[in-house]
Amino acid sequence: MKEKFYITTAIDYVNAEPHIGHAFEKILTDTIARWHRLQGKEVFFLTGVDENAQKNVQAAEAAGLPTKKFINQNTQSFINLCKILNIGYDKFIRTTAKEHTEVVEEVIQKIIDNGDIYKGEYEGEYCVGCESFKTERDLIDGKCPEHNRIPEHRKESAYFFKLGKYQKKLIKFAENYITPKEKKNEITSRLKEPLNDLCISRAGAEWGIDFPGDKNFKVYVWVDALINYLSGAKERWPADVHVIGKGINWFHSVIWPALLMSAKIELPKKLLVHGYINLAGQKMSKSLGNVINPIILTEKYGADTVRYALLRCSVLEDSDFSEQILIERHNNELANKLGNLVSRTSALAEKYGTERTTNTLIKKLKLKEIEKYFEEFKTDKALNEIFAFIDICNEFIQSKKPWETHDKKILYQLVYSIKEIARLLFPFIPESAEKISQVFKSDKIKKAPILFEKIDIPKQNLNKSEEPKEIMEGVTTINFDDFEKIDLRVAEIQKVEEIPKADKLYKLILNDGEDGRTICAGIKEFYSSKELKGKKIIIVANLKPRKLRGIESKGMLLAASNKDHTKVSLISPDQDIEVGSIVG
Repeated sequence: MKEKFYITTAIDYVNAEPHIGHAFEKILTDTIARWHRLQGKEVFFLTGVDENAQKNVQAAEAAGLPTKKFINQNTQSFINLCKILNIGYDKFIRTTAKEHTEVVEEVIQKIIDNGDIYKGEYEGEYCVGCESFKTERDLIDGKCPEHNRIPEHRKESAYFFKLGKYQKKLIKFAENYITPKEKKNEITSRLKEPLNDLCISRAGAEWGIDFPGDKNFKVYVWVDALINYLSGAKERWPADVHVIGKGINWFHSVIWPALLMSAKIELPKKLLVHGYINLAGQKMSKSLGNVINPIILTEKYGADTVRYALLRCSVLEDSDFSEQILIERHNNELANKLGNLVSRTSALAEKYGTERTTNTLIKKLKLKEIEKYFEEFKTDKALNEIFAFIDICNEFIQSKKPWETHDKKILYQLVYSIKEIARLLFPFIPESAEKISQVFKSDKIKKAPILFEKIDIPKQNLNKSEEPKEIMEGVTTINFDDFEKIDLRVAEIQKVEEIPKADKLYKLILNDGEDGRTICAGIKEFYSSKELKGKKIIIVANLKPRKLRGIESKGMLLAASNKDHTKVSLISPDQDIEVGSIVG
């Protein structure tokens, strides 16, 4: 029987389209999965989306779409991302699926039966972006470091999981579970402090999985989401490797194994915590609005170029990435090094042929180091070793000058070294590796077509078939038809009211040319009520109403803020423009 290997990515929120960080994790995981398939293992690769998150619901409301329709649309974007990037997953899980719901209910019932869940009341700071409560130590300058926002204060009845009960077991388990060492040390350090019990329910939510035995509550989304690794795999459990970003290390290193311990389910074997893909040193995030759209990027440059450029980024540490970095890696490494080697060798082999001999060249390939790097999940270093050998091959052909000597033995060594290069590159750039293999698959070699056309930056268009789209975007790109749906109007603030126990929200009564409109706006720390009264502003008039602090807010005002949200300025029209005027 084949050795089995089960690997997972984290499942992604579908509150917006995928960004380059999602692409990196999927490409990284796909590369590891393909490597293990090359070793003859029976691999099962699970990826998917988290459709039960509350912020998916909020995003649907903001888009003016039914939640299910909105989720279906964005889920398709993640499926398209996998397809365009040649991600060879075995299953794509959606957490709204019945099979997942059933497994969630079964696992929670096991934990209840074990006496590890009780009902109580929770009060604390809640980050909507993370969908979790935060302790003071989790925050930097009072803000969630993942989303650069101040959490909301919440108080609610809830069901709790006795997380603290498993503290000693978790410390022991973490030692051989988490990689790299730095991420393990972060967790074990935190586990030496008192471990609070975990709130595992949401009160009053309409979307999500009903809490077993009490339909007034939904299962906390992180408990629901983590169980996907079981529901998606079933008999293939336990996972050999979970691949995740560092921002969700705690959930996978502490909460997930503790739930499994309580439910008496076998534990996963390894957790790979990778670094972030940054833009100019800042984490890319849909919430922060500085994302690169990987689908547009791939449509422009091709899957293997995007895969290669991202896989050259560090796995275990943060890395900067940009379109310019991608172009440099494509031109300097794929085109100049790999493409040139394949082109020159195939042309010479076609002209002069090859003659079998001892391949001394291949002995310079550090195969054991490459295998070791894969064992340690350092795929970037494995790729570096492969390209170090490509450099050696280019130096070899340059020094031996087979175009002058017509030495068939030299060409034999080059051809069979390139075959091994293609095999090793298959996990990284599968389409190109297959093309190389096809060129050298028989003794009758023909000159290879150009594998990697040089990217001429000044002549590139963002999108050849459509009007230009931005690869670098805010939250996501939209069509002009979608933009036309937004109803922007001029309004005047007639009255400013305090909201009890709200540190940041004002209740604003507006004159927008019709009946008085009420909106809640989080601008209290930037404007006094005196400054706001009588001020003309721009509002989004056709947002679906939503309740904030028990007040129905009918719209949203427009404001500008700096990157760290320490300065906010309301967008104001000229004072002589009439209220109710349409902006557009």
